Amino acid sequence: MKTIAEQLFRTRIKHFSRKRRNDIVEAHPSNIETAAEMDNIQHLTSPSSGVVAVSDSVHHVEAMMERAHHGGGWLLSGIICINILILGCALVSGSAFNSVAITAVHRQIFLIILLLLTMLWMLFYTVFTSKKDQAISFKDSHAGPVWLQAGLLLFGLLSLLMDVFKIANYVGYLHCDSAVKVAFPVVQAVFLFVQTYFLWVHAKDCVQLHTNFTRCGLTVTLSTNLVVWMAAVTEESIHQTEIPDLNVSVSHKMYRDSYGGKKCKCSHSACDTFKEAFYYLYPFNIEYSLFASAMAYVMWKNVGRLVDDHSHHSIKFRPKDLCLGPVMGILLVVAGLVTFILYEVDVLQEDGKNRNRALLIHFIMNIVIVSLMCVSTVIGCIIYRLDHREHTLKESPSHSLDVGLLVGASMGQFIISYFTIVAVVATGARGYLNALNLSWAVLTVLQLGLQNYFIIEGLHREPFHVMQEAALHTNAHALQEHSDMDIVEEKSKSSYALTSLDKPSWKRRVLKEVCAFLLFANIILWIMPAFGARPQFDHHIEIRFYKFAMWAAIVNIGLPFGIFYRMHSVASLFEVYLIT
Repeated sequence: MKTIAEQLFRTRIKHFSRKRRNDIVEAHPSNIETAAEMDNIQHLTSPSSGVVAVSDSVHHVEAMMERAHHGGGWLLSGIICINILILGCALVSGSAFNSVAITAVHRQIFLIILLLLTMLWMLFYTVFTSKKDQAISFKDSHAGPVWLQAGLLLFGLLSLLMDVFKIANYVGYLHCDSAVKVAFPVVQAVFLFVQTYFLWVHAKDCVQLHTNFTRCGLTVTLSTNLVVWMAAVTEESIHQTEIPDLNVSVSHKMYRDSYGGKKCKCSHSACDTFKEAFYYLYPFNIEYSLFASAMAYVMWKNVGRLVDDHSHHSIKFRPKDLCLGPVMGILLVVAGLVTFILYEVDVLQEDGKNRNRALLIHFIMNIVIVSLMCVSTVIGCIIYRLDHREHTLKESPSHSLDVGLLVGASMGQFIISYFTIVAVVATGARGYLNALNLSWAVLTVLQLGLQNYFIIEGLHREPFHVMQEAALHTNAHALQEHSDMDIVEEKSKSSYALTSLDKPSWKRRVLKEVCAFLLFANIILWIMPAFGARPQFDHHIEIRFYKFAMWAAIVNIGLPFGIFYRMHSVASLFEVYLIT
């Protein structure tokens, strides 16, 4: 025990002394105090003085370093973020529900200012801060993985296409409407280029210089993306929301008002085509803003953070080991797309029989998907109980954010499901559509709980490659300790152990199959509501029970979080798949 404590102590002292020689630390009082603490630790008595003293000293230094890294900049940046978010929420809400006092033009002017400020800070960071010596001495290997950057790039390209369609559409109204509506997508397109490059290059940075200014810039970036997300969600929700009694889409009314009403006509014939096109691309822009917000938050948490340079491990993606999970998942996606297309075609017809048939197919398909997900998740949870991998001791900001977003975003779908359960039960649940709606809501609640447990448990398990390296390290020590006569026999055993470690065990294969299946299932559950499936408004039991205004508010608040939950689950399940 004492030997282990001595090694830990020497490692910590070497680690901190190296950081003091190489890093440039701001002249903050907490940094000076930390330096004094480090000098005191270096003048301690010999390591043989006791394990308790060594452990207490190490924990104390860690606490002092943590306080030094934060300083006062985190408070100022937090205040800036909260104020921007509240003001943005007020403007977005006002422009949606009050077209006289606050219009879409006021909201877009505010967004243009935010986008320009964010781009100016990103340029300053890229040109000045990141070029300073010792400014970025550390990289967080867990932040901004390749698959997340690829998703950001894909969603960014589709968002850029959306802005192109918006510009082509809005140009047709320049003769009778504000030029701001053309300027906003132009500025947003430039912002997409700048931010995607910035996050692609600097997502892993642990900045040690200009920390307060960097924190403030990152929170402005975070709040800007969240305000853009709120604006996009609001426009998409209004576009998809229909008033049953009037049988007209609220979005059409908002759209005409925002372009001068009936008096303002488009100057070219392709306006309606461009309008429908960019509305179909809104889900990708919504996901892009959330991806960028998550990456900016992780960068903010990593400002001033000291990380171990040797903590990075390359994880290979080998889909050849899988068979059943991806096949079942792809079949589920194809079946879901077919039923979704049938739903979209039939639900638009005025014939009540066709609408009921569309709802019947949609409810049955969702019940089948959620039921299969529950079964596969239970299998995965049982395997976790049989798995002997330790829980990871290090908690990275990216994993903490993944868990927080997973639990928080699931609340939106929980809210809709529980409100549906109450409405259907209170009305007696008569009729097959009500029974299917109730079954879907109950199974969704069960599936959300099981999937959250499965993903969180998977993220907190020690990655398999770490366990493999530990086993190889143990084998190497065993080879050194044996005599020359036993070396040949031990080498053969070690090579056999290497082969067995390289080949996934049955528990690993089952977990990977479950992850792959759940990944595809969450993709189809994201596609259907993201591209227009709204059974919450097409089936009127909740509207009659809660009245339209209240139910529309519940759905339009909860559903965006539910849609984000599915996409975030896809990312988290891919992460669990890689470390399993």
